[in-house]
Amino acid sequence: MHPVDKGRKRELLSFLIGSNNWQQVLVFGRTKHGANRLAKQLITDGINAAAIHGNKSQGARTKALADFKIGKVQVLVATDIAARGLDIEQLPHVVNFELPNVAEDYVHRIGRTGRAGREGQAISLVCGEELNQLKDIERLINRKIPQQIVAGYGSTESMKIVARKPEKQEQKRRHHRRGNSNQRPAARTR
Repeated sequence: MHPVDKGRKRELLSFLIGSNNWQQVLVFGRTKHGANRLAKQLITDGINAAAIHGNKSQGARTKALADFKIGKVQVLVATDIAARGLDIEQLPHVVNFELPNVAEDYVHRIGRTGRAGREGQAISLVCGEELNQLKDIERLINRKIPQQIVAGYGSTESMKIVARKPEKQEQKRRHHRRGNSNQRPAARTR
């Protein structure tokens, strides 16, 4: 994963695609509007992109996917719903532009690359607001996702500061619950 400020995600994505000469990239976002907006911004950056989501007609989705498979479209920006069942042979790159709200969706997303024993790369662009989703994903896969800071885009200090706050608040809640034995423990949610 690459830590990055929310407002610089698109810039970092364009940089990664261009500097690494990626020719086929499946990018996941959370919303239909966000997918459309990102595809348009990538086109403005000189990257041939298309969006697929539930509001697109079946014909438009089929055309975008066909163009992506033959290399006419370099970046396909998708929502989770539209990406279900996508089978793209030898897909080299999957990018989580936004982490999914449901941790299990992360596994489905990154499973689109590196299929049938082939190599593939899954990258997540993570901002401070997504730390809870990141923790849920790492808990689900039972491992930490390696971090790599891209020079000029990193926000390690802000990530560290934001990461400490929820832990301190949770410690305070636990301490408060221990101190008042008449109080019923709060339900834990994920």
